[in-house]
Amino acid sequence: MTASHPPRSRVPTRAAGPAGRHTATPACALAAACCLAALSTLPAAAASGDGHGSAGSSSSVAAGGALLGRPGVQLRPEDDTPALPAGLSALSWTVSDARTGQVLAAKDAHRQLPPASTLKTLFADTVLPRIPRETTHKVTDEDLAGIGEGSSLVGIQAGQTYTVADLWRGVFLASGNDAVHVLAHMNGSVPLTVSQMQAKAKMLGADDTHVVSPDGYDEPGQVSSAYDLAVFARAGLADPDFAEYCSTASAQFPGGYDANGNYVESFGIQNTNRLLTGADGVTKYPGVIGVKNGYTTNAGNTLIAAATHGERTLIATVMNPQSGKPQAVYHEATALLDWGFEAAGRTGSVGTLNSVQPAALQGSGANAPAAGAPHAGAPPARAPHAQAPAAAAPVRRTPATLPAEAPAAHTASPTGSPTAWYIGGALAVVAAVSVLVLRKRATARPR
Repeated sequence: MTASHPPRSRVPTRAAGPAGRHTATPACALAAACCLAALSTLPAAAASGDGHGSAGSSSSVAAGGALLGRPGVQLRPEDDTPALPAGLSALSWTVSDARTGQVLAAKDAHRQLPPASTLKTLFADTVLPRIPRETTHKVTDEDLAGIGEGSSLVGIQAGQTYTVADLWRGVFLASGNDAVHVLAHMNGSVPLTVSQMQAKAKMLGADDTHVVSPDGYDEPGQVSSAYDLAVFARAGLADPDFAEYCSTASAQFPGGYDANGNYVESFGIQNTNRLLTGADGVTKYPGVIGVKNGYTTNAGNTLIAAATHGERTLIATVMNPQSGKPQAVYHEATALLDWGFEAAGRTGSVGTLNSVQPAALQGSGANAPAAGAPHAGAPPARAPHAQAPAAAAPVRRTPATLPAEAPAAHTASPTGSPTAWYIGGALAVVAAVSVLVLRKRATARPR
């Protein structure tokens, strides 16, 4: 932004006395001061935040409503609204009604943060409708190329044949990045799938999301938000296949050759979402229906959890709890769901997930057949387990009690703060009026 200077005084200096020669000076000084004051409001807007993630979309009105674009906790309590749970430490979270799309409460809903494997929900929204579940595929080395080091894997082997349904169970239960890559290649290629995911996010009104990898693996610039994750989950739950896979606690997965060269017909896999399984000291949530958890060292723990009580289904999204307590992401999601079911119908809405037309939940052309050739490359050497394994390790797992690495510093776009522009505009008007008044006084003096 460049500041425009007021026009120079055109009062003839020969006709003006000493006071006349200096009339423009205070006016210009006042105008300059006002412009500087207006500009000073912009860094204040840009500096807001606590050093984690960024503010999200730079549009003046946030997706889902203006309240959701505000920092901090957003709640519209009524006389009998229960208090929000104490001790919530997540950097951002939302509680939403899946049927109506109303957001009951939120904290920093549009803050852009690394999503980890919760981004697999957008992958499923994008690819799942495109390839029939009965389709079989013999995996090639090229299908398994490019999987990030330390990724969570379900145990897919090149040369083995899998159904698409098998692969999706590998995605949702074991959070297998190998299953994601195979499906992405079946869809055409990894880059094509990433492009389609970005387009799907835009179609759903999820403007905070930037996709770099289809599996949620840490990549520079890959971000989403608690709001967008709720949108992805709501869209997915409208698809019966998505709803089935995300709610499956355990399954048998096609086998292969183990490390000793013995052929294994199948092996058991268990969902890594502990609210669904009740594993590792987490209580299974009553009425839980999935959806997806995630973890990387950069993202910390992330979770999209959905549950149904009676005729009401709620979605809670929790991103990167900071308490350091074991399984904090599950305990905070549980507290938010409990609050949501108690508060539903007794609190005002702070926004909506309905930022696009409902038809976009399934997307136009979603059932178009996948096309394109897979990319070449070398696969990682992985063998399935000979027996049912414990829950697959999340990406780059470290002990849950260790603090997560700090994500990139929080930066906000100045255009995201309309208040700053209003103040700046008002000060500019004051400056202009001051110049005109001072000129009028100068020209009115006796010559």
